[in-house]
Amino acid sequence: MKSAVFENKGKVSLEEISKPTIQDSGDAIIRVIRACVCGSDLWAYSGLDSKETHSVNSGHEALGIIEEVGSDVTTVKPGDFVIVPFTHGCGHCAACLAGFDGVCQDHEDNFSVGFQSQYIRFAYAQWALVKVPGKSEDYSEGMLKSLLTLSDVMATGYHAARTAHVKPGDKVVVVGDGAVGQCAVIAAKMLGASQIIMMSRHKDRQDLALEFGATDIVAERGAEGISKVIALTGGTGADAVLECVGAQASTEQAMGVVRPGGFIGRVGLPHGKDMNPATTFYRNITLAGGPASVTTYDKEILLKAVLDGQINPGKVFTHSYSLDEINQAYKDMADRKTIKSLLVID
Repeated sequence: MKSAVFENKGKVSLEEISKPTIQDSGDAIIRVIRACVCGSDLWAYSGLDSKETHSVNSGHEALGIIEEVGSDVTTVKPGDFVIVPFTHGCGHCAACLAGFDGVCQDHEDNFSVGFQSQYIRFAYAQWALVKVPGKSEDYSEGMLKSLLTLSDVMATGYHAARTAHVKPGDKVVVVGDGAVGQCAVIAAKMLGASQIIMMSRHKDRQDLALEFGATDIVAERGAEGISKVIALTGGTGADAVLECVGAQASTEQAMGVVRPGGFIGRVGLPHGKDMNPATTFYRNITLAGGPASVTTYDKEILLKAVLDGQINPGKVFTHSYSLDEINQAYKDMADRKTIKSLLVID
């Protein structure tokens, strides 16, 4: 089968590898029909993260069809159409029961890799996989795109809003205009925010954020951007800030625009210096967030919202590629020619 391989900075290629097999009674083998490139995949591709040369791709978002399951898996069966999350929660540990399956306590290896492939082995399949009603061919391409976002970015954007305690009437700022930030706008609107300010310098991303429910756009950064946000919020600052990048500069931006006593939901993969606790302490700011509770959110809220047409997060996929075009899919995202790259593997 074909699978993407990280070669080195600026290069992802394909190679023929053996099709995965069941290795544990909790495994599932899945034929991938749609996958994608995540913003976090670009850290290594852009040379900002160290990653071993010629190593497994970091792709972790997929839709697929179950081909085979281990003897302990009873919740899905061959032929089922599933959302394949980037996490592997168990559903019964203290963290999962509290709604934080992104940091499941029962599984040492809780995060997925290698999904930019024709087939994948998914461990701990009993609870974590999300079954979609019917067959994949029952759905339009637009719906498949929205379902694919439920493997990561829509759930991650929602996690930012939930951990920032967004509630009806709140003034919300979203830092980061990539796919996660766009989905955070959707989530803030779902939770009743009255004002949603997207910090973005790119017109295509500004336009999509406005379509998703943003009320204001701030293109400025640093002190100028902070001043503009403060003015837009009537001099108070944001009740909640959804930080969807993870860089030092974006974190500092989030700290600058939140009001005293406000909340920051941080879901961008952290990159930068250690944070000084005094930054939050002296303003009573709550900093929360982390890996998203993908399975919990999908099963309780997000899958129904997509199927009912309440939300359409699949619009974050602005270009499609075949698996053979994997390097171009990475390059176009890195060059901001697409918001999120869709891989059509079927």
